[in-house]
Amino acid sequence: MVSVVCTLDHHANEVSGCAFSASLLASCSGDKTLRVYSAVDFSERPYSPLCGHEYGVHCCCFTSCGSYLLSCSTDGAIAVWSTDTGARVSALEHPSRSPLRACAVAPDSSLVLGGACDGTAALWDFSSGTLRRCAFASVAACCFSPCAQMFVTGSTHGTLRLWGVDGSILCVQKDAHDLGVTCCSFAPQFTVGTCLRTLLLHTLTGQSAPVLSCAFSSDGALVLCMFWFRYVTAVAMSPTKPWLATGSMDRTVKLPSRSTLTLLSDWSEEDVQTWLREEGLEELVGIFKSNNIDGSELSRLNRESAAEMGIESVGLRGRLLRKVESLKAAQSGSDGPDEFLGPITRELMRDPVIAADGYSYEREAIESWIRGKTKTSPMTNLPLQTTLLIPNRSLKMAIARWKSSQ
Repeated sequence: MVSVVCTLDHHANEVSGCAFSASLLASCSGDKTLRVYSAVDFSERPYSPLCGHEYGVHCCCFTSCGSYLLSCSTDGAIAVWSTDTGARVSALEHPSRSPLRACAVAPDSSLVLGGACDGTAALWDFSSGTLRRCAFASVAACCFSPCAQMFVTGSTHGTLRLWGVDGSILCVQKDAHDLGVTCCSFAPQFTVGTCLRTLLLHTLTGQSAPVLSCAFSSDGALVLCMFWFRYVTAVAMSPTKPWLATGSMDRTVKLPSRSTLTLLSDWSEEDVQTWLREEGLEELVGIFKSNNIDGSELSRLNRESAAEMGIESVGLRGRLLRKVESLKAAQSGSDGPDEFLGPITRELMRDPVIAADGYSYEREAIESWIRGKTKTSPMTNLPLQTTLLIPNRSLKMAIARWKSSQ
C-alpha cells in the first residue's frame, strides 16, 4: 500500500521535477514556478515560490553544497537561484534559445549541463557562466558522473551516450530502451575504471506502465523507479534522511513511506485495515477483517457488495466508496490523456489550435509564444512558416466528450 507522510499542494499545474539537498526539498512545475520546502518539517520557505521563467519549468537540481538551486525551462534558460534568499543569481541561456528539457550540475559544482530540444547538449562553466561547448545529441535526460569528469545523455531514440567533459564521446549504447530514454542516474559508487565498458547488469521488468523517472539512494543500495499510469512524473531521494518525494500530474508533491510502495491489487488484508484507519474509517476494520478483504477485493468493492458486508449506514457506505474511487484514480491517473494537454501549458486545452508545425496548442499559449523573440516551433525548434492558427474542432469535441464522461 502507499502511506503518504506529507502532501504539498501549492503548485497550480503538474509537477515536472523535484530534488533534495541536505536541508531542502524543491519542486518545479508547468505553472512556471519552483517551490522550496524545509526537508525537516516540509514548511515552505519564506521566499517561495520562485518566479522568473517565462514558460513551464521541466527540471531542477541542487548544487552539492546546497547553496544554489538550478532550473531549466521551455524559455531556453537555466536559472540559478540562491537557496538562502531565493534571489535569481544568474541565468545560463542556450545559444539558440532552444527549450531545455533537462539539466544537471556536476558533483563538484564546476559545470552545468543542459539538454535542449534542438538536439544539443550545452555545457557551461558554473562559476563564470560561460558556455564551454555545445555537443550534438538528442537529449531527453542527462546526468553527471560522481567524479564530474563525464556525463551521460539519453535520447528519445533510446540511445545512451557517455561523454567526457571535453566533448569527446567515450561510449555509445544504441537501443538501450525501445521507446526512448526518459531519465538516467549514476550510482554513487560509479568509478572511472568502469566507464569504457558497458555491461547490462539487470533489467527491471516489473513495471506495468511507462517509467518516467528514476533515482539512486545516497548509498547506491536502492533504485527507485516511478511509474503510475501517467500520474507520477518525478522522484527524488534525500541524501541525508529516509525521505523520498514524488511529483505528480495532480499538481502535488507527496512524501510516501519507503516501506509502503505497493499497488492496490497487491495489498494484504492488514494493508487494507491500515488504510481504513488512516482514512478515518476505523469502525469498518472489524467488518473488513471478518470478510477477509484484501487489496484485490477492495478494488472490486461497489455499493451492493458493501451492503452485503453489513455496512448499513448509507452515508458511511458512500464515504467508503468515494475514498476507494479516489484511491483507484490515484493509481490509474485521471488528469486527462496526454494528447489533450497543451505542449506549452501542460494543462487540458480549452481552445486547441493547429500551428504551422502540425502540432496542436492552447490558443493563448501559442499566441504568446509567437509574440516572443523566436518564431520557431516549441516542439521541433524549426522556423514556423506562418503564424496562422487553425482551430482544432475535432480535438476540442474529443476533450468535451472526455470531460463529460468523468
